[in-house]
Amino acid sequence: MLTATSVLSALKKLYKPPRTFLAYRTPLDLTVATILSAQCTDDRVNTVVTETLYPKYRTPDDYVAVSRQELESEIYSCGTYRNKARFIQEMCQLLIDRFGGEVPRTLDELITLPGIGRKTAAIITYAAYDNPEAVAVDTHVIRVSRRLGLSKQQNPDKISLDL
Repeated sequence: MLTATSVLSALKKLYKPPRTFLAYRTPLDLTVATILSAQCTDDRVNTVVTETLYPKYRTPDDYVAVSRQELESEIYSCGTYRNKARFIQEMCQLLIDRFGGEVPRTLDELITLPGIGRKTAAIITYAAYDNPEAVAVDTHVIRVSRRLGLSKQQNPDKISLDL
């Protein structure tokens, strides 16, 4: 039977290391961009974050200090802007309160933050910290992992654990 390790080993020989298409400079930038990317294209997110957010917001304190309405208006084009603004501000407040203003490096810590599930946390740990602690499972990964026999699960979190 195929294992995720054997598949990964074969793929590493054939392809360049994966990278995210989200524009970011810091782990905080990537975390915000990943939250915004839910139900939105990476191109749209990159336009919003590089032109609007990154020049203005450099620390969690900056995101917490702005009014919710102002942040909502700045991320409006990314969709579900009210929830995303709330997640970003609550997440930044927890970064300040629990993590010294730094984005945590582990999957378990990241998933305790508002707006961050297992897929988002997997992207952050890999892209920001070069730590492939988990696999970001989307619909394509679900289909391929089931076809290759790497998982029999339907739930993305359970598939990630299998991989």
